[in-house]
Amino acid sequence: MAKKSAIEKNNRRRQLVDRFAAKRAELKAIAKNESLELEERFAARLKLAELPRNGSKTRIRNRCEVTGRPRAYYRKLGISRIAIRDLGSKGLVPGLLKSSW
Repeated sequence: MAKKSAIEKNNRRRQLVDRFAAKRAELKAIAKNESLELEERFAARLKLAELPRNGSKTRIRNRCEVTGRPRAYYRKLGISRIAIRDLGSKGLVPGLLKSSW
């Protein structure tokens, strides 16, 4: 099991991303618009830099829903390889057969 603090930190990041998503998208659109003046685009970049860093979507870490493990994460299922193995052994993942010999 991952540290509770790491899991909570990631959850707070997700909330910040949701809160600032529209503002970030608006400022990015202004900054990338070639038809606007250079000063206006530069001002948009400065405002974008003032937003919280954890409000960026790239700061979110994919974590296992069961254990909180940050590595070996399967996006399709939302859990780690170890959790898949445990749940597969118990027969809780439909269509998964754990081989054993």
